[in-house]
Amino acid sequence: MAVDDEPPALNVLQNHVAAVSTLELVATCNNAVEALDKLRQYPVDLLFLDIQMPQILGTEFIRTLKNPPKVIFTTAYRKFAVEGFELNAVDYLLKPISFERFLKAVSKVMDTTLQVAGSSNGTEGNQTENGGNNSEKHLYFRADRKMVKVMLDEILYIESLKDYVKIVTQSNTVITKQPISSLEEMLPRDSFVRIHRSFIVALSKIESYNHEVIVVNKKELPISRMYKHEVSRKL
Repeated sequence: MAVDDEPPALNVLQNHVAAVSTLELVATCNNAVEALDKLRQYPVDLLFLDIQMPQILGTEFIRTLKNPPKVIFTTAYRKFAVEGFELNAVDYLLKPISFERFLKAVSKVMDTTLQVAGSSNGTEGNQTENGGNNSEKHLYFRADRKMVKVMLDEILYIESLKDYVKIVTQSNTVITKQPISSLEEMLPRDSFVRIHRSFIVALSKIESYNHEVIVVNKKELPISRMYKHEVSRKL
């Protein structure tokens, strides 16, 4: 949910959210009072909250909530940053909010979600940089008018199709509208590697490779000059 008393700021957030398929905007509000009512109606996991608003500041509003969702503060004033982080905010975005900075903040939320999903059953396994058992981690993607669950340990590779990405797993293929760069930010870095502007591969699924191609599930995927150093380092 996004809360801001300035319509242009809300429009920016709406456009940014629409570009990330793992996010769904359930409501927008112009003030904290309206937001409180919406929070009672909708299950909200993440709140984009302006600080400088009429009636009550966003930081004060969060203090009134018994069980607040994860919060990313948005504001035009740097002076609120310290207070925002004291309230355990995931991040603090300074207006005007670029998509790159927005995506970085959202990735922090995704990392936290992956940690919870990976450690919920207390099992042990291969550890990633984000912690937890990689075999239990998953992401949801919007495809065919529904949110589709994809287990990270089943992903073979990901291919960019202009404004879409094709996620090829051991059992099926999911196509969703999302830039490959935004998806790359959501993946654990020790389990996946970008090999080309159009391809990301799961390290554990690599069958063979040379300096030009990587073979995954009997399919040859090209290694571009731009990513050769990173590929070499990880392999």
